[in-house]
Amino acid sequence: MDERRNNLLKEIVETYIKTAKPVGSKALCSKFDCSSATIRNEMAILEDLGYIEKNHISSGRVPSEKGYRYYVEYLMEPEKITGSDMLKIQQIFADNELELSDAITKCMEIISDITNYTSVVLGKNSADNALLQVNIIALNDSQVVAVVCTDKGNVENKTFNLPNTININEVIKTSELINKMLVGTPINEVSIRLESEIKPIIKKQIRQYETVYNIFYDAFSDFVQNNSNIHINGRTKIFEQPEYNDVAELKRLANKLEDIDFIEKVSRDDDDENEIKIYIGDESEFDPNVTIIRKKYHINGEDGTIAVIGPKRMYYSRIVSLLEYVDEKLDSRKEKDGKDWRNKRRERKC
Repeated sequence: MDERRNNLLKEIVETYIKTAKPVGSKALCSKFDCSSATIRNEMAILEDLGYIEKNHISSGRVPSEKGYRYYVEYLMEPEKITGSDMLKIQQIFADNELELSDAITKCMEIISDITNYTSVVLGKNSADNALLQVNIIALNDSQVVAVVCTDKGNVENKTFNLPNTININEVIKTSELINKMLVGTPINEVSIRLESEIKPIIKKQIRQYETVYNIFYDAFSDFVQNNSNIHINGRTKIFEQPEYNDVAELKRLANKLEDIDFIEKVSRDDDDENEIKIYIGDESEFDPNVTIIRKKYHINGEDGTIAVIGPKRMYYSRIVSLLEYVDEKLDSRKEKDGKDWRNKRRERKC
């Protein structure tokens, strides 16, 4: 696009981000040295190109997903972080008593507070574990322990009380069926296959099949819960945005923010994992009505992800700058910790 349309689209996006109100030609006239008719004509072209769209309530225009994407790729300028925000992040990484993983979590809490968006930290991922076996240990006639083991050596135990109508042998036979059919399945996908593959089989063999099914479903769900190092900050902050004033939409998004499987979709593989990634609307597997800005990090040989979830009308440049600053401070702290460790090693040799 030519320079004037670029500048016009940039102004529309940034005005809408600030005000959450559709942008009309009158509001733009004072920003550009041209007539209202010229502005309307240029806006019509931007609309025909798919960069802006009409809001049903107002005569103004709002950015489309295509418009946001163009803005992010070509028009967005870095935003300088305020001194107070920098100081808050610096103080966290300056605390040598804090483990790096805890420092990252605290930084994302701060980012959630200062931006009023939801932030997420995903550490080790339960999806990295595959089912090795599930064993049933009978404690007595009415109590069993389900032991879930993975290929990474992780083990989780869960104790269940059995009703009188359930035979322990039925539970043991179900565990053998699971070991025969589901071994090697990523642990966070086991519950899905349990529903679609195991449940139809035991339904034909066990009268109280629902109870037996629930034993294993709960055991695998607990494993995923306990082995997903996920921290969500400001879970309800996103609902303070004017986009989410529809009760049904709010409830749907709230359920996703409670669901580990959906939250883990925030962290997905990319070719270039060192760059900040921005997923707008339908680009995200998480939800078509949000934007996700995320960055992967590496500490102690483990990968993790930091992310901010907000409306498509997000302060893109500010979030990008904050995540870049956290990443910069993380690298500085890792370098410092490495030097300290080498110095201590030399001292011991002396």
